[in-house]
Amino acid sequence: MSATRSEAVVKATIREHLSQTLETCFIPELGDEKSGKVRSIYFSGDNVVMVTNDRVSAFDYILPNLIPFKGQVLNMISEWAFEQTKDIIPNACCPSIDPSVVVQRKMKNLNVELIVRGYLWGSMAAAYEKGDRTFCGLSVPDKLIRFQKFDTPIFTPTTKAEIGHDENMTMAEVEALVGKDLAEKAKDAAMKLYLRGCELMKQRGLILLDTKYEFGTDAQGKLHVIDEVNTPDSSRLCTVEEWETKYPKIAAEMATGKYKDVSELLKQKPDLKMKEFSKQYVRDALLEMGFDPTKDKSAPKLSDDQVVECSYRYISVYEKITGKQFEFPTTKIPVSKRIISNLQQAGLIKGCIAVIMAGSDSDMPHLETLKKELAKFQIPSQIRICSAHKQPSRLEATLALYNKSVEPVVIVGCAGGTDALSGTASYLSRHPVVSCPPDGMNQSCLNNPPGSSNAYILRPANVARFAAQVFSMQNPETCAALDANTKEKIVKLEEADAKTKRQRVI
Repeated sequence: MSATRSEAVVKATIREHLSQTLETCFIPELGDEKSGKVRSIYFSGDNVVMVTNDRVSAFDYILPNLIPFKGQVLNMISEWAFEQTKDIIPNACCPSIDPSVVVQRKMKNLNVELIVRGYLWGSMAAAYEKGDRTFCGLSVPDKLIRFQKFDTPIFTPTTKAEIGHDENMTMAEVEALVGKDLAEKAKDAAMKLYLRGCELMKQRGLILLDTKYEFGTDAQGKLHVIDEVNTPDSSRLCTVEEWETKYPKIAAEMATGKYKDVSELLKQKPDLKMKEFSKQYVRDALLEMGFDPTKDKSAPKLSDDQVVECSYRYISVYEKITGKQFEFPTTKIPVSKRIISNLQQAGLIKGCIAVIMAGSDSDMPHLETLKKELAKFQIPSQIRICSAHKQPSRLEATLALYNKSVEPVVIVGCAGGTDALSGTASYLSRHPVVSCPPDGMNQSCLNNPPGSSNAYILRPANVARFAAQVFSMQNPETCAALDANTKEKIVKLEEADAKTKRQRVI
């Protein structure tokens, strides 16, 4: 590990990068986006491409703030942890191509979050203090207190909710969902991963308090760990020193009988609150700001100081866990542009896309011709059917979606009759729009109102060449194809001239 930097230096550097964050990363070339709380997920061929953004969620709310480096720190910790645990269970990870991107082999997700808890902490501690003693079908003894270590780690699986809260599951419910054999294997793997995590964390002066894992199976039915492993977003962590210093004091205070529970104690003596390397800092900050997750409809905005503190904690835990020093970027290139560049270099994308928008599927032969011509220039394309007359709101929503693209887009409008599609698209889109009507020379494409800026090209082959000129500086393969196309036409002209010259001589 490099020379240790002071907390002040690291925080000052974070402050310089407050704007260098990633909120969303829509890459239409990869296909339909499955947007999670903190990730954009694409199922592309045999791979799952996950772009981890810098959003942070707490109490199932997405905060308005972005946390610098949070996404890449989580990925880097997980990459390190996958390497340390591959002898326990295979993982789905492919070689890293960008700090903010995880590429994994496509698996069939079990759709269960397998949580292992070594301590009475978090939501379980809150429920315990309210009187609950049964969790996921397991009976927990009386007279425990918040932050107490269990005699042995316990297994508390939950559903994997797309939105809202996850729900506790019993082992029997997990078995009913995925099968008894697979459920047992997943539980066994989760317990072993947790114990390995505890061992590794202890070497770094940390305690892995609890964590969650996700598993999937490959085409042969073999179990793999997927998603992330032992990161601050999927785990709770604190230092050994923090727990060993504060827990005996908490236990001693509770033994006096003055307090109903530890939560009441912490209100009186907040200095005993455990400092975690996890999202708990964000949760605590929100609560201190008066946020009520049971009543409020949105989370408040954190201050810059709180954002810096949160980022610092993510970076600190990365350095503690891995023993490596976090390297700050040396340039201010936008994160999204770096991602596109690295995905291109890895051969996962071309770095551009043409979206062929039509008013009716009856024009499909024309649309397929456009796709074929675009492919000659190595330009990926998508066909979208959306009528400006019959589905105006859908058209607007579709254009708004492509406006979020982090890679360049050319929109090709293909509407016959009265072409309202191209005019609407060129007015609402951030990308260039070219009309190529399926019914030939269509004057309506040329008479759109002020503010509509669509170009007009009659032949699909010429549309493809236009798109290639737009993308030539973005996609080297398109640039090469464009040059070859130009050269081919010039060579044909020269050959024709030479032929006629010979004929004149004869």
